[in-house]
Amino acid sequence: MSLTLNLLLNGIALGSLIFLIAVGLSLIFGLMGVLNFAHGAIFIWGSYAGLAAFNASGSFLIGIIAGTVAGIVIGWVMERLFIRPFYGNHVAQILLTLGLMIVLTEGLKYFWGPNLLGFDKPAALTGVVDVLSDPFPIYRIFMIGIGLLVLVGVHLLLSRTRYGIIIRAGVQDPEMVQALGINVRRVFSLVFALGAGLAAFGGVIAGPSFGSITPDLGMANQLNAFIVIVIGGIGNFPGAALGSLLIGIVQTFMAFYLPDVAVAVSVAMMALVLIWKPEGILSVRR
Repeated sequence: MSLTLNLLLNGIALGSLIFLIAVGLSLIFGLMGVLNFAHGAIFIWGSYAGLAAFNASGSFLIGIIAGTVAGIVIGWVMERLFIRPFYGNHVAQILLTLGLMIVLTEGLKYFWGPNLLGFDKPAALTGVVDVLSDPFPIYRIFMIGIGLLVLVGVHLLLSRTRYGIIIRAGVQDPEMVQALGINVRRVFSLVFALGAGLAAFGGVIAGPSFGSITPDLGMANQLNAFIVIVIGGIGNFPGAALGSLLIGIVQTFMAFYLPDVAVAVSVAMMALVLIWKPEGILSVRR
């Protein structure tokens, strides 16, 4: 395998990981208009909860379920107790969720400590396979597959199911949906909890890829998620997938050739998109 192809495959794997972080934020920000700066903290809470369950049970699947459930619970409580009074007030949302980000991060340090915790890959996903006669890690192939499944699953949920129709209708015209006898507040709570659960799910999947986790990883990965949804288009899931892929590939190549400017290039890409097409590369101007 040539160096270019190896970097490309690693970039796709990184893009899949970024998408797992961004898809939940795209739901919360794109559909509900909530600027959730605590999204990264929920992501890393999923990692820690998943690691604890994985170590206790020896099953990575149980770790995934436990981490996802932890994210859903945190999201549900956040929406009902803190976010609900501030729909439409973006300044309050930013200040509130930044405070929650600090609280959740410090909570991790209280329960698990501030130091690195190792997160081993499950035995079934260790090792390498031959790709064009060269070895490539099995776990990165697994991440790519999970990213595709999440993309298809969320798209089908929102476009082909009754719950998806209710969610989209409740966002666009909550008064009409309420008049039809549907509890819109409950719908919003479910959407927020789903977005938080997806973030935590991404955190569990990301843990073995990182090899070790710390409480401060939440904010670092949250930046990529915001860049992705701005580039792809707010609330546009194919756009979030494309943006994740672009950022993953660019960061991988830049980390190899010019590591000092890898993150700066991603921010520059976002700035160019905002200048050229503020609604995102796959969104339609309204």
